[in-house]
Amino acid sequence: MDEFYGQQHLAMQALFSTRELATRVQQNIVVTEFADDHKRFIESRDMFFLSTTDHRGYPTCSYKGGSPGFVKVLDNTTLAFPSYDGNGMFLSMGNIVANSKIGMLFIDFETPQRIRVHGEAKVVMDGSLLELFPGADMVVRMALTEVFVNCPRYIHQYQRLKASKYVPQQDCEAPLPSWKRIEGLQNALREQDRKAVEAMGSITAEEYFELVKKGEA
Repeated sequence: MDEFYGQQHLAMQALFSTRELATRVQQNIVVTEFADDHKRFIESRDMFFLSTTDHRGYPTCSYKGGSPGFVKVLDNTTLAFPSYDGNGMFLSMGNIVANSKIGMLFIDFETPQRIRVHGEAKVVMDGSLLELFPGADMVVRMALTEVFVNCPRYIHQYQRLKASKYVPQQDCEAPLPSWKRIEGLQNALREQDRKAVEAMGSITAEEYFELVKKGEA
């Protein structure tokens, strides 16, 4: 594992007299292999936050959602997660191709509890790994650098109401996202999506944002 604290962290710790505390916290919680508890928690989640870095040095934080178990711990130093159909920007996937270092934050908002994961990632577009994730366009395979349980003190408690209807399911086609129906986008869509819009009808941008406000998009 690389040196966990940099000079910038050490300076802050010195300023607030937490150097010894920070050292002990690191020694007690930061590990380089997934334990059984880590695996159970990660594979029970239906969402996580992914951090990547773009070509300009800007961090990109993305929400990733799926069915519980959509992130799989393959062994004690490897995990994988799917990349589903999106808006075609491929911000996270493109970032990973350029800079393999990623961060993942898993949160249980009901308990509450959270786990942080850092590692080196690779985008996989074919092969047996892709077959593990129905509905995925590609898969991210991550080699673990470090994992640690983080203090849940400031996590507000929320309850999950229902799963997104857009999450891919085995042998079940997900509905067309409303944003693909916005007028002016059809010529840029893939053929299968364009045909679906033709069957359903297009909507204006204003109509789409009204759906977003109502939680119906």
